[in-house]
Order: sequence, then C-alpha cells, then structure tokens
Amino acid sequence: MPIVRYEVVEHDGGWAYKVGDVLSETFRSHEAALKAATSAAARQTLAGNTDGIVYQDGDGRWHEELADGRDRPSTQVIDES
Repeated sequence: MPIVRYEVVEHDGGWAYKVGDVLSETFRSHEAALKAATSAAARQTLAGNTDGIVYQDGDGRWHEELADGRDRPSTQVIDES
C-alpha cells in the first residue's frame, strides 16, 4: 500500500506542507502549516465512493476501470523543523 507523505517546510516567508513536489498555500506559522498537513493527511485516508473512471494513457488509448472508494493510501506527516 502506498504511503503519501506530507512534509512541513519553510516556504515564501512562512510555512507550507508539500506532497511530492507540490506545495500547499503558505501559512504564517509553523503550527498552522502542521495543523493543515495533519488535517489533509487524515482526510486522504477516508473512504469515498466506488465509481467508474475513464482515462487516456500516454499512448492515446482509453481505459475504463472501477475505482474502489475504500482503497485509500496510508499517510504520514513529516515535521523535521
């Protein structure tokens, strides 16, 4: 099962959290960024709806799949500040 990591980092004169290379909005305090990261990580583990999805791959082929709304990743908040 994949683990999605939320890392609290200094950013743009304040604090943010990032997942991979994507940064959140900037927060004025470290505490606010940590609280937002913890909240986002918790929400990502909540089950959703099972639904059909349609997508096109890199070769231009279309695919249809059933996405299980119960299949949620584990999350981890990293705060080394």
